Amino acid sequence: MATTRASQKSSSTAANAASNETTSSASTDQLKDDLRQLSHTVEELISATADDSRNNIKELRDKAEARLKETRARLEERGERAYRQTRDSVTQQADACDQYVHENPWKSIGIASAVGVIVGLLIGRR
Repeated sequence: MATTRASQKSSSTAANAASNETTSSASTDQLKDDLRQLSHTVEELISATADDSRNNIKELRDKAEARLKETRARLEERGERAYRQTRDSVTQQADACDQYVHENPWKSIGIASAVGVIVGLLIGRR
């Protein structure tokens, strides 16, 4: 019976982690898509000005192209790093909470009951 509860709890924790990861992944994918669209627009602008023979425009176009590539690489790296750090932090916090509940089941029940009473009182006042 304890094994069944533990497996249900770990399944629930895994489902919550997967849900959080999916949400973070969707935000990351949206950011990447926005960056791709922006870079595509800038690349079109660069291509449109490529036929201009003035040196000043050519230099600005080259600078913009180089800056775009650098910025794209930096943002993608930063986004991936932030995603990994957040995912790892949430996983560690969920594991710590799970461990605390297993080590202190009665305290956990007391805390949950107290929070439930407070939330119930706050909702009841409306």
